[in-house]
Amino acid sequence: MKIVFSIHLKERLDFRKILEEGVIEAIHFPFRITKMHGKHFYQEKLQRGMIEVCCEVTERDIKVITVYWI
Repeated sequence: MKIVFSIHLKERLDFRKILEEGVIEAIHFPFRITKMHGKHFYQEKLQRGMIEVCCEVTERDIKVITVYWI
């Protein structure tokens, strides 16, 4: 599946000092996945802490909406 980054996500990456590679790693190798309200939430442990990536998953792609530290 193709991973698509939203404009909002790109802004959040800069603001929260998270690398795109961390988001991709969270999607491909998540520590935990939660599904709520039609969205998928991927959690991943990074060196500096844990992030959660909010996505909309369709048959063709994964649209990454936002990412934040938890």
